[in-house]
Amino acid sequence: MTPASLAAKGRFPYPPYANGWFRVAYADELARGDVKALHYFGRELVLFRDEEGEAHLLDAFCAHLGAHLGHGGTVEGKGIRCPFHAWHWSGEGVCLDIPYAARIPPKAKIRSWQVRERNGLILAWHHDRDEPPSFEIPVLPEVGSEDWTPYEVRRWTVHSRWLDMNENAVDQIHFRYVHGTHTAPQTEVEVDGHILRCRSRMKMGTPDGEVMGGIDTDDHGPAFQTVRLSGIIDTLMVNTATPIDEDTTDVSFAYTVSKKGGADAHHGAGAAIVRDLEKQMEQDIVIWEHKKYWDKPLLCDGDGKIALYRRWWKQFFSEEAV
Repeated sequence: MTPASLAAKGRFPYPPYANGWFRVAYADELARGDVKALHYFGRELVLFRDEEGEAHLLDAFCAHLGAHLGHGGTVEGKGIRCPFHAWHWSGEGVCLDIPYAARIPPKAKIRSWQVRERNGLILAWHHDRDEPPSFEIPVLPEVGSEDWTPYEVRRWTVHSRWLDMNENAVDQIHFRYVHGTHTAPQTEVEVDGHILRCRSRMKMGTPDGEVMGGIDTDDHGPAFQTVRLSGIIDTLMVNTATPIDEDTTDVSFAYTVSKKGGADAHHGAGAAIVRDLEKQMEQDIVIWEHKKYWDKPLLCDGDGKIALYRRWWKQFFSEEAV
């Protein structure tokens, strides 16, 4: 059975789009004056960086006669000019100018999305009732530090939803049987409002034998996750998952390693860690794309804090949605 056919049978008993911050681009992908057509949350969107350097995200279609601003739209000042009839839209989605009209219609507006540029990411706030942000994404001290390497970015299009993917953090047993770790990690899980913290300790194999290592995972809402690995080379993974549509997710991992001891994400042990993490992701994707999500799974002792995780994520949907 293909991923598409599984999706058609209703794999997931929860809504496709959660409330939270979602990556829509990496900051270095968007120069001043750039315009990008995007498709996330089942919607057409346009992302642009104005002449002053600020990023903006709008619904893609001009309110006039429906032109897609991401295809031929041009940045002008702090707004974007439509390629069809040259209506000029602000980053807040308000029409600023119609070059051939004396009066701007009062309903000349396009939906504008709240955006944050943080940790080398451009993040957009999604809420199914258009409510304002209820939490923020933290600034990560490693990102941009001279003591850490620049991001190594990897991306996958996965036929699954973020809940299945993030559940891995509390599914301690899968590390042993999917990824072939020497032992299953000992994991402690703590909920702090919109944050889910997992602290795992496990033996890691190296050419010189086993060492005790740590995996510290923090989920800040549904789609921004940091994973800090210690024991071999200190490594930070910034994991983001943005829904493209109801059945498909744009997943990206950005890796940075500590330069202590001359470590490098491109060579030696640092590169080996990145390769191993990529391999683990590929192993997980095969499972995610072909599994069924049980609303009430049959659990046993040793399975970890899966029930706690599932109670935690419900806060990211409006009450009537779940």
